[in-house]
Amino acid sequence: MQIQVHSDNHIDGSARLADWVSASVAEKLERFDDEVTRVVVHLNDENGVKAGAQDKRCQMEARPKGLQPISVTHKAESIELAIDGAIVKLNSALQHQFGKLRSKRASAPVPLEGETLEVEGRDALLEEDFLADEQLRSS
Repeated sequence: MQIQVHSDNHIDGSARLADWVSASVAEKLERFDDEVTRVVVHLNDENGVKAGAQDKRCQMEARPKGLQPISVTHKAESIELAIDGAIVKLNSALQHQFGKLRSKRASAPVPLEGETLEVEGRDALLEEDFLADEQLRSS
């Protein structure tokens, strides 16, 4: 999983911050390594130089393989709390997304070796009925 970190002018976008964010995201979303190609992290200070409650914002966008991107946002008093909150939200969103896919796959009928699915069997029966009717009509 590739992790990209972007920050606005009001947040010191140092290599140290980017490394810490990347390590935090990689550690907490490690279980999705094979299913997510990239996570893009955007850090913003919405009030600029002015202090204020809930003025640090972290938006994370995950790019699951073959699926639409998933985006979450968390605001907090500090950039660390905003990042941690966004990671928790993204983890939940990914669990939900992949859980739905797994349950769909689990409920889908899978033929055993040498067998066909019912739909194919029904098609074969319909074809047999059709051919039998054709033979009766042509006789």
